[in-house]
Amino acid sequence: MSLLQVKGLHAHYGKSHILHGIDMEVPEAAIVSLLGRNGSGRSTLLKAMMGLVPPTAGSVTLDGRTLSGQRPFDICRQGLGYVPEERLVFPNLTVEENLAIGVQKGAPGAHRWNIEEMYDYFPRLRERRGIRAGYLSGGEQQMLTICRSLLGNPRVLLIDEPTEGLAPRIVDVVMEVILDIGRRGVAVVLVEQKLTIALKVAQQVMVMGHGELVFLGTPEELDAAPDMRRNWLEVA
Repeated sequence: MSLLQVKGLHAHYGKSHILHGIDMEVPEAAIVSLLGRNGSGRSTLLKAMMGLVPPTAGSVTLDGRTLSGQRPFDICRQGLGYVPEERLVFPNLTVEENLAIGVQKGAPGAHRWNIEEMYDYFPRLRERRGIRAGYLSGGEQQMLTICRSLLGNPRVLLIDEPTEGLAPRIVDVVMEVILDIGRRGVAVVLVEQKLTIALKVAQQVMVMGHGELVFLGTPEELDAAPDMRRNWLEVA
């Protein structure tokens, strides 16, 4: 059985029907790239899994436990982590205080992360551990958000657009961290606009369009499907 299962998931913003019966499975320790044009429903899918957008139908289960219908912080305690696109740091707290807030017991079977491991991933955060997060650059805030989510010891980490607006050097570092997270047994669902990056890190690729999954396969299979890329990914 897959670690994370989504079945028949629907979600609305008011009267707008955004997700149309999503079915997906994420195996343990897998990195899955979730692709699609802007407005395809990718970010809404992550928020619906986290309970930030209440699903109107369907279910989300993690390791056999039902998450749908629970509050976001309870979902987090069950083992589902989330890195939002908006990089929601606590600006008046220091880097180390932001990290300390993220420390949780975590779900059974999850890797136990600690703050020193986060500093090993991103030495720049160690250098700025006493600086208020509001004074960090965008790249540093992205590092901090990823680390804070990891310190909750998730079984699955949902990451929304982690490379948006980052310098190429920082993008490379973030991608290496995501690969290492997978090697340590944490599954990752990655929403990423840059196709080359998404295909480089993933074992499995899902493409969304109009609130539905329109493709499921390996990066190699997507690379061999030019019509799929042209119809659902490329900008006309």
